[in-house]
Amino acid sequence: MYSATFIFDTKQFDAEFHRLDALIAEAAKATDGYLGEESWEDPKTGRVSNVYYWQSELGLKQLIEHPSHQEAKKRYSEWLSGYQVIISQVLRTYGDKTMDHPAAT
Repeated sequence: MYSATFIFDTKQFDAEFHRLDALIAEAAKATDGYLGEESWEDPKTGRVSNVYYWQSELGLKQLIEHPSHQEAKKRYSEWLSGYQVIISQVLRTYGDKTMDHPAAT
């Protein structure tokens, strides 16, 4: 399993940001092996973290190459004051099976 974590600090979002964000979300869900996603926001700083999960690296690569993602990447400074992306191969997951989660095994 692979995950991509997109961590960012926000500026001001506009209609164009929301349009691209929706297109990227649709594109992610249409990629091969997409398992799901989750999002977190730190109420103190406003920092946001979106985590996407895939069965293999193929879907992640498809999202990276998608035209909407490429457009947003070129224009990120209009909406974000900084970002970090972390691509990970998940070695294992575990839990008590009571929580619905994209990485639950």
